[in-house]
Amino acid sequence: MVSAHEAQPPAQPPVRPSTQVLVASNRGPVSYTLGTDGSLDAKRGGGGLVSGLSAVDDKLWVCAALGDGDREAVRRGVGEPGVRMLDIDADVHADAYNGIANSVLWFVHHMLYQTPLEPVFDAEFRRQWASFETYNRAFAEALAEEAEQGAAVLVQDYHLALVPGMLRELRPDLRIGHFSHTPWAPVDYFRLLPDDIAEQLLHGILGADRAAFLTRRWADAFIGCCTQILGGTGHTRIGVHGLGADADFLRRRAHEADVDERMAALREQTGPGRRTIVRVDRTELSKNIVRGLLAYRALLDERPEWRERVVHVAFAYPSRQDLAVYRDYTAEVQRVADEINAVYGTAGWTPVVLHVKDDFARSLAAYRLADVALVNPIRDGMNLVAKEIPVVSDHGCALVLSREAGAYEELGSDAVVVNPYDVSATAAALHEALTMADDERAARTERLAAAAVALPPQQWFLDQLDALRRD
Repeated sequence: MVSAHEAQPPAQPPVRPSTQVLVASNRGPVSYTLGTDGSLDAKRGGGGLVSGLSAVDDKLWVCAALGDGDREAVRRGVGEPGVRMLDIDADVHADAYNGIANSVLWFVHHMLYQTPLEPVFDAEFRRQWASFETYNRAFAEALAEEAEQGAAVLVQDYHLALVPGMLRELRPDLRIGHFSHTPWAPVDYFRLLPDDIAEQLLHGILGADRAAFLTRRWADAFIGCCTQILGGTGHTRIGVHGLGADADFLRRRAHEADVDERMAALREQTGPGRRTIVRVDRTELSKNIVRGLLAYRALLDERPEWRERVVHVAFAYPSRQDLAVYRDYTAEVQRVADEINAVYGTAGWTPVVLHVKDDFARSLAAYRLADVALVNPIRDGMNLVAKEIPVVSDHGCALVLSREAGAYEELGSDAVVVNPYDVSATAAALHEALTMADDERAARTERLAAAAVALPPQQWFLDQLDALRRD
């Protein structure tokens, strides 16, 4: 007779966690342009994720095909090693990306709605939400298919908020993290969303082992939403990782020949001996470019001694121009800049030098030239421009910074801090920054730069990965 002990199968050795790392994001590290002759041209991107993943050997990046070139590359089987591009139906992607992610979730987290008129959650919203679910499910299924046993998966941002929960159901063995690159709305504003949608979004992120944010403020807002709407965060750990500037790359790139050429051109545009107030932004509604221009106009109006002595160098690079509200905003930026130049400009002085064509070398040239950096977003997850300018500045730069930027937590003590809605106070802050003593400006810039590079992109990513594997 065989005893019960003898009848048990032999113990299996525990499965060792995989070293594989998967990243999921809407936009991937490479994009393709389809030429008129049918050729495909690949363009590689940069940023914190690209830098972070460079330190990992066993990796896979799952992303969406964003245009005709990307979709054609998928159909032809063209791709980069370590990248899987998903050819999600173009209409589904448009509904998910523009209809929900950029026109609803972005507006909620950045608190951009004009609430007497919007939002309106009707049948069209529900149709687009179904596409958002389909889009997230495509990512979850691809990750489940590609991931080894016990692999680490790092899901990025509000576009993929439902993925952790969907992936958890498919692959409970995985270590799943979600990182929010945006602010998180306070609970009263988050509750603008339909109740079931708000709950679905929270449950989606809480499918992760670890949910991380750029600042403690955004993490606390998420916890507040979970506590008041769901009763808590369950077993999900909450983390904070404030992305910093890549100092080595920026300082090297900022001294290449094309940047020197752009500096010479900007000096010619601004004129000799004039101070410069610099801003570099996408024409994103949350960046508050129009109020920044209005504050500069108030400075010229209320303090005429600055006329012909200062130039506002404003780079407003087009963003999301397929959405009418963004096209209208871009047009308003141009209109206000033109109006300032028409009212105050002279034969030898253009008060606002506005550029709307994206040019990274020119942005770095402006960073180096800036006497004052104006970073006044209505609300921003972090804002790397606020961190990059002090790192690159040639002779020290005073930072005028919105208290609603995530960077305020790290940089606020050495910035001139403003309420982004208060145009008069922002004009006064610009005057304070322009008149700051050289030694104080230099000392503040040094401290700002040190804070800005405290967690460079590669370390930012690896810290998240280590915490996910450890928790």
